[in-house]
Amino acid sequence: MSRLSFQLEKESPGSKARAARFQTAHGEVRTPVFMPVGTQATVKSMTVESLKTLDTQVLLANTYHLLLRPGPEVFKKFGGIHRFMNWDRAVLTDSGGFQIFSLSANRVMREDGARFRSYLNGDIHFLSPESSIAMQRAIGSDIMMVLDQCIASTASHEETEAAMHLTHRWAERSLHARGDSPAALFGIVQGACHRDLRIRSAEFLRALPFDGLAIGGLAVGETHAERYAFADLTTDHLPKDLPRYLMGVGTPSDMLESVHRGVDMFDCIIPTQLAQRGTAFTSHGRIHCGRAVYKFSDEPLDLRCDCHTCRHHPRAYLHHLVKASEILGWQLLATHNLAFYQRLMAEMRAHILRGEFLAYYERQRLELVRSDEANPAVQPAPARVRRAPQLGDYEIQVSPQGFSSIRQLSSGEVMHSVSAPADEANRLYVEQSRLAARLRRRQADDEQPLVVWDVGLGAASNAMAAVHCAERELAAAGPAALRPLQLVSFERDLDPLTLAAGHAGRFPHLRHAAPHDLLRAGHWRHAAGLIDWRLRRGDFLDQLESAPAPDLIYYDPFSSKTDTALWHADVFARIHRHCRPGPAELYTYSAGTAVRVALLLAGFFVAEGIGTGPKATTTVAFTARDGRSNTPGSPRLLGAEWLARWRRSDSKYPPGLDESKKAAFEQCFEAHPQFASSAGPRVGPADGIKP
Repeated sequence: MSRLSFQLEKESPGSKARAARFQTAHGEVRTPVFMPVGTQATVKSMTVESLKTLDTQVLLANTYHLLLRPGPEVFKKFGGIHRFMNWDRAVLTDSGGFQIFSLSANRVMREDGARFRSYLNGDIHFLSPESSIAMQRAIGSDIMMVLDQCIASTASHEETEAAMHLTHRWAERSLHARGDSPAALFGIVQGACHRDLRIRSAEFLRALPFDGLAIGGLAVGETHAERYAFADLTTDHLPKDLPRYLMGVGTPSDMLESVHRGVDMFDCIIPTQLAQRGTAFTSHGRIHCGRAVYKFSDEPLDLRCDCHTCRHHPRAYLHHLVKASEILGWQLLATHNLAFYQRLMAEMRAHILRGEFLAYYERQRLELVRSDEANPAVQPAPARVRRAPQLGDYEIQVSPQGFSSIRQLSSGEVMHSVSAPADEANRLYVEQSRLAARLRRRQADDEQPLVVWDVGLGAASNAMAAVHCAERELAAAGPAALRPLQLVSFERDLDPLTLAAGHAGRFPHLRHAAPHDLLRAGHWRHAAGLIDWRLRRGDFLDQLESAPAPDLIYYDPFSSKTDTALWHADVFARIHRHCRPGPAELYTYSAGTAVRVALLLAGFFVAEGIGTGPKATTTVAFTARDGRSNTPGSPRLLGAEWLARWRRSDSKYPPGLDESKKAAFEQCFEAHPQFASSAGPRVGPADGIKP
């Protein structure tokens, strides 16, 4: 039974808009409702008295920030956030998932949780579903949120699916950790901009005993049209008897559109953040008070508003405060903007209860996007649009963090979209495969080269990470101590490397002669003769058997959605057969169930690799069980827990498997030596269950 006693009062004809009410330990909440963001137990520039005057029903506080400062001990001493900040109405706490997402350079994601570095003092902290709930219980919020893995809304299907499953597992752990707390707990629907994943996530979470459900992973990169479409899709699959919360949204028009699509609750920093910049939302349109046109204006900010700011201060005074960067200007504009938001919520609720929301929506959708029509701004000359450098099907894309990547125009896939290319290549491939240790010669007569396959050369991030690693070892230990490195790169389209090399100032790993020689001659050799890099141009499937047998494989083609042929079990089986008799290892960024199934089918032993960027895990495959998977600190082989998830997965069968063979496939698959208690038959295409 819900801890909120949710009551749906009215659904408006011709719209999915709804009015409802629910009860918290600190008062009743009427929806639609906007929750001002009080990240650090305060709404910036606002007092609790002014928030109450504006009829604020719920404040949002953030677990991540309050964990770092002041910390759980303070809240335990005060008996929770309500006494601490003198607020006697409801509080909702976010779990910290979005903040972890935004710390891509300072956190590591794993199955058990996220390890991150404090922005305050550099200390290392760990946040898991259990510790997030424990912190929220210490805060004493009325509504808690589960810890989720938030990723960019533009992420690939494979990446999004992995994050969604991790979010689901964390949701179940959060429910268990909640225990007997009287606080409500909301699950968070993920799935980015993929219809099938949004539906699957909503259906999974609605079956669990949550008190409400939130829509996460929007307002992080998608268009407005996509945001509305996926909010609409998600609410179609959420229960009617629980509140629906769209996280981190938004502008007044965003909220109007989302209420029309069945959303009940919102939060956003926009009203206070824009107030700090001198911007106000008014019934006359959005205006910027720093403009000179308001210097002598004795009109109130908004003729239709009766907030403290509009009743007591003319635009000229607000203009002066903004130009002088006075804190009072921020406070007065924030008061007005929050009043505007709360009035909008009240108007929407009133029109829903009267059954007149649709007509209201049609009027307001035009009103809420207006600028100041009485004093239109002079439009500046259009800025010169600088086109991103392109070559063929590729362009250079600059991330918000400032590093450059290569994007394929036709698929939209970005090579190293979240972490800098060199950083991800080092962490995922070079460091995880212990390349430096492997290159240190173990015996004086060991002249056999270490063969590394670089499948998917792209812009040479992985290959150059290997070259730089070998050069560092050569400089540190000298030629006599180093085993030769034979690096083989496979690529059919050199446009990504050609484009990046032509702008090497944006790609630090290409400030080296090697990639330029590779483009010119297909070959580069270090002066010491111990590093040999060769290009095999063409389709990997045509080149595979003629290449030298690998010890390590850095498998980094485009995703299975874009480059489907390279992710099938028969390809991995060919790789497995071609590997050396000694243990060989394959590393890849993908953590998808279908990819891991294909590797197991091919005869590999499959382990969970480290997380990188937004990925909680990656994948490592071994040709033999007695490979590095059994050494301390090595990747952990998939076991019973993964097998249980596989049984529930929609990707458990190879593509195209005949219905009549599925039962036999399952029996044979579970007999893989990795899962069987004793060595059973090796699974592979030869067993008659061909994909």
